[in-house]
Amino acid sequence: MGAREEILARIGRAVAGADEVDVPRRYRTTQQVDDLVGLFAERVDDYRAIVHVLPASEVPGRIEESVAGRRMIVPDGFERDGGWGDLDTADGVITGCAVAVAETGTIVLDHGPGQGTRAQTLVPDYHLCVVRADQIVAGAPEAIARLDPSRPLTWISGPSATSDIELNRVEGVHGPRTLEVIIST
Repeated sequence: MGAREEILARIGRAVAGADEVDVPRRYRTTQQVDDLVGLFAERVDDYRAIVHVLPASEVPGRIEESVAGRRMIVPDGFERDGGWGDLDTADGVITGCAVAVAETGTIVLDHGPGQGTRAQTLVPDYHLCVVRADQIVAGAPEAIARLDPSRPLTWISGPSATSDIELNRVEGVHGPRTLEVIIST
């Protein structure tokens, strides 16, 4: 018997015959946030992303300005005519999202229509994501409740970044170096 098994056997003997205890779980599943859009924009900005909060009527013009001169991947189902980049030649990708979390500034892709594949959202150096105000929830429990656990999920909290042992920040290691978010109100 190894050390692990010995420890587990001791624990088993110690609790043998003990009463079952019902441990109440009082997890917070909702929270009140007065300004979801404002909090989400603030948190996304904290991650060094570029953030625009615009009326829906101004979103197409902002998209055109943001992608001007870039070869972009436009996934099937995104509400924009035509894509003109592929994984080998694209400068960036433009997507929607499944849900966004105000508390953490996190965008969640489930790679449904208009969200592209994981490769399309992780390989290019630039990601432009359009988030509708009605897709923003206060916290992670609410976001999880909206998601289908059988779909592939990508959780994005700012541009890709990592730090080495000396805490030198390096961006673009595991995904796009630049994240631009348009919040459509």
